[in-house]
Amino acid sequence: MQQNCKKGLCLAFLFSAMFLTGWEIAGMRSRQTKETAAVAYEAGNWGLGFGAEGTQPTGNATSAELAQYDAHYVGDPSGKVLYLTFDCGYENGNTEPILDALKKHQAPATFFVVGHFLESAPEIAKRMVSEGHTVGNHTYHHPDMSSIADLAAFQKEMDDNAALFSEVTGQKMANYYRPPQGKYSTKNLEMAKQLGYHTFFWSLAYVDWNVDAQPTKEEAFEKLLGRIHPGAIVLLHSTSKTNGEILDELLTKWEEMGYTFHPLSELCEK
Repeated sequence: MQQNCKKGLCLAFLFSAMFLTGWEIAGMRSRQTKETAAVAYEAGNWGLGFGAEGTQPTGNATSAELAQYDAHYVGDPSGKVLYLTFDCGYENGNTEPILDALKKHQAPATFFVVGHFLESAPEIAKRMVSEGHTVGNHTYHHPDMSSIADLAAFQKEMDDNAALFSEVTGQKMANYYRPPQGKYSTKNLEMAKQLGYHTFFWSLAYVDWNVDAQPTKEEAFEKLLGRIHPGAIVLLHSTSKTNGEILDELLTKWEEMGYTFHPLSELCEK
């Protein structure tokens, strides 16, 4: 009897130890996961995870987390509103058709330009302004800004680009910033806010930047229609031949789905 009790106590102790060890390991794994997520947010590439069709995707950070840095990736999920944005690295003949389609649909857009674009296509930059679009800062040289920890170096990339825009157009560049290639760090977001900028990521994009492997119209529509959602900040590239060819029809299809186009300034006011 005494021996059985001892065995029972030993077994109880053993199971308790196993349970506590398992709980501790689970806790360690949970902490490690949270720590890994925090590190990914400290520095990395902007990324998205898509769910059901017509719903907003999740980002590397939530809207609430980004808001503390005056940063945005998506708008209000309750209304069928789209925010059109274009990244402009250089001019290759496709920006004018894009502007034609926007003008036809009276759709405001934001163009994030770099120094090379302003140097090589000043007349197109002027047209963007004259037709009521917003021009934002994509930096002068399009570097990996997440590797820049010095405020003075960060500011020079921004200021040089803004100064050239003013020289070309006679207007002040909007204090809107898009990190080149979506590479960012929380330090970058802090510096951008310190300089008075709102940072804009995106909630919808597709592989349109490779000029040597442009998507077909069907491939573009599959992504851009299938993944559209309320409050979407749409990222397209002005170098894309496909975008130049399909934008008029794409805007029509989005309108038929009940969407309207609003300026990014609307997000800064909220």
